[in-house]
Amino acid sequence: MRDFQFPGRSPVRATEAMAATSHPLATLAAVDMLRSGGNAMDAAVCAAAVQAVVEPQSTGIGGDCFVLYCPNGQSEVLAFNGSGRAPAAATAEWYLDRGHEELPGFGPHAVTVPGAIDAWCRLLDDHGRKGIDAALAPAIRYAEQGYVVHDRVAFDWADSADLLADDEHATRIFLPDGRAPLAGELHRQPQLADTLRIVSSHGRAGFYEGDVADDMVSRLRALGGLHTLEDFAATTGDYVRPVGTSYRGYDIHQMPPNNQGLTALVMLNVLSGFSLGSLEPNGAERFHLEIEAGRLAYQDRDNLIGDQNHVHVPVEELLSKSHADRLRAAIDPVRAMTHLPRLELQPSDTVYISVVDRDRNAVSFINSTFHSFGSGVVGPRTGVVLQNRGSSFRLTAGHPNRIAPGKRPMHTIMPGMVTAKGRAVMPFGVMGGGYQPFGHVHLLTNMIDFGMDPQEALDAPRVFYKQDAVEAERGVPARTLAGLRKRGHHVSIAAEPHGGGQLVLIDWDKGTLTGASDPRKDGCALGY
Repeated sequence: MRDFQFPGRSPVRATEAMAATSHPLATLAAVDMLRSGGNAMDAAVCAAAVQAVVEPQSTGIGGDCFVLYCPNGQSEVLAFNGSGRAPAAATAEWYLDRGHEELPGFGPHAVTVPGAIDAWCRLLDDHGRKGIDAALAPAIRYAEQGYVVHDRVAFDWADSADLLADDEHATRIFLPDGRAPLAGELHRQPQLADTLRIVSSHGRAGFYEGDVADDMVSRLRALGGLHTLEDFAATTGDYVRPVGTSYRGYDIHQMPPNNQGLTALVMLNVLSGFSLGSLEPNGAERFHLEIEAGRLAYQDRDNLIGDQNHVHVPVEELLSKSHADRLRAAIDPVRAMTHLPRLELQPSDTVYISVVDRDRNAVSFINSTFHSFGSGVVGPRTGVVLQNRGSSFRLTAGHPNRIAPGKRPMHTIMPGMVTAKGRAVMPFGVMGGGYQPFGHVHLLTNMIDFGMDPQEALDAPRVFYKQDAVEAERGVPARTLAGLRKRGHHVSIAAEPHGGGQLVLIDWDKGTLTGASDPRKDGCALGY
């Protein structure tokens, strides 16, 4: 139980419906949609659109999304891959011939064709009660009339000022008066409002064809990009089969490759062989096991995951008991492994949305432009910030994530879903780029192994292993840091919090919903 001498925020509880996002305006928009007759999918898209305006550093209509969905709260999980592809002209040889050793992190060559708008329109057509016009209305209002910049948004925005200064159109829109807006100031994006209004009227064609597409493609090509109008017009998302594993009586579902969700499942399979619940929740032994399981699972991610429409990914083998047993056998409970290669993991900005409605439709929805303000490339007339998801591709011959025409990159944003006994239990997600598998596993084990309530599970301190070192949040006890160092880990204090997250927990017996939102972001959970 929470130590009420130093209480954190309580979880939010309701009976009819619940939404949890990383921004209050998005949560409110989702609840308004639910109360006006929309369902969970309507509310999730509506919230994502609002966040594309009010959290411009984390997400936008120039990005991608993935969705897991349990209709009517049943255990069947539908998965939708709304990630975009490389241009048809993008070959590894093109970049190698021009002296590139890796894909650029920013600029036109980091841009894959955005998949979000296609996904939003398709999901609403298939599963929503209201159209894209209703879903975009609040976002259009905030973009046109203005919104108040929240504190975490302002922090991240200021941190991206140098990137924004490199693009004249990004500077004009996002550095008014020559600087990033401060918390409490108003900001407007009238060009983005006009773009959203076109999509509201014309659906996906309003984004992938005509003037909006021409603006994005013309800007990319002017900067040397390989994109064409045909690349944009051909964009379409896919329903795919989710991947999953069982963990202590619960079924955990993730997106399949090209998504990194498999990484969290491998971690859980490894950790299932340890009695985590007997350990100190914030102790060195628990964190050590989590770190070592993550280091092993991330090797699988980095070596094997790619777009399954282009390469074979051994999903069944990676999720097998024998594979988990082999990985687990490599873990020494008292000593960090020394034989693994360096993990080049980075955090990034993302928004995650969890919604459950009165019919218990459960949506796990994630949307992102990858790094803060994506590629830094902005459509001059449309105000669309284009993602830098293409920077995840490799140029190495034979690598499953090697760039190729029309190929999707290995993707970090991962929605999660828990089911049990034939019903949905919890749509959940933890944001933060490469951190996300660690975050999913830490959240789930906090709840399942240590009995934490949803808000406690999100509040609890975190560690993240990257570049051969453990970065621990300030809430990790000093004795734990000492214990990790004793086991051979290089430990430092994280300069920023690790990720953020949301969830909605369904209690079928009591007929209630419990929501939680991460204090590392600006957001909240609300229900009625």
